Amino acid sequence: MGKRVFDFAVNIINFYRRFSSEKKEFILSKQILRSRTSVGANIREALNAQSTMDFIHKRSISQKECDETIYWLELLFATGYISKKTLKV
Repeated sequence: MGKRVFDFAVNIINFYRRFSSEKKEFILSKQILRSRTSVGANIREALNAQSTMDFIHKRSISQKECDETIYWLELLFATGYISKKTLKV
């Protein structure tokens, strides 16, 4: 699994810790935590795929989880929970 994927998962865990304690928002931030950490888990599963189709399937799940994470972040931005700077990180 790529270091970049792992590092981003660590960043999102730290974001969740700070965000949930500072903003007292737990529902959306927990969704971000779940979807973002799932990306790395599915990439790791893809590395152990039993077939090419299994590999493609696991990687496509990772892509969907990335898209879901973006959705939750955009929602937090649209409702004023996070700044544009935070959204770009």
